[in-house]
Amino acid sequence: MRTIRLPLCLLFIWVLLAGCAGHPTLDTDDTPLTKGLSSQRMQILTVAKRNLGVGYKWGGTTRAGGLDCSGLAALAYRAAGYTLPRSSNDQFHRMPRVSKARPGDLMFFGSGSRANHVGIYMGNNRMIHAPGRGRRVQATNVTYGYWQSHYLGAGSLAP
Repeated sequence: MRTIRLPLCLLFIWVLLAGCAGHPTLDTDDTPLTKGLSSQRMQILTVAKRNLGVGYKWGGTTRAGGLDCSGLAALAYRAAGYTLPRSSNDQFHRMPRVSKARPGDLMFFGSGSRANHVGIYMGNNRMIHAPGRGRRVQATNVTYGYWQSHYLGAGSLAP
């Protein structure tokens, strides 16, 4: 009986560690805030901030009609001259990855390899995002446990 429990215990520990190994650490770099942002990053952040308070609408892509999370990201990036895919999952899979989110980068959240939410990192551990039905575009702290446990990675097209 003792020989059976030891391998099962080791298997349990290995499964726990393997699950943790696949989850990226939410890491940020605010250096651009002190050294200056590229004009593209400034434009992305300006548009994102201008949309604070806009109502959420699933599939929404305009300030007047409402925005969902990927619509907000596409709108802000379009203002800087970039075209993004429509869904947060497509944005996640097609966006060049960065190891640390910098102001203007997109931060992706979900589970496994499927992103179901995206926000625009604004610096100082905050992002702007469209959180969901009945709510409005807002800034939130990315150090909260929910964001940490659902973080998939960051990406950007902006220099």
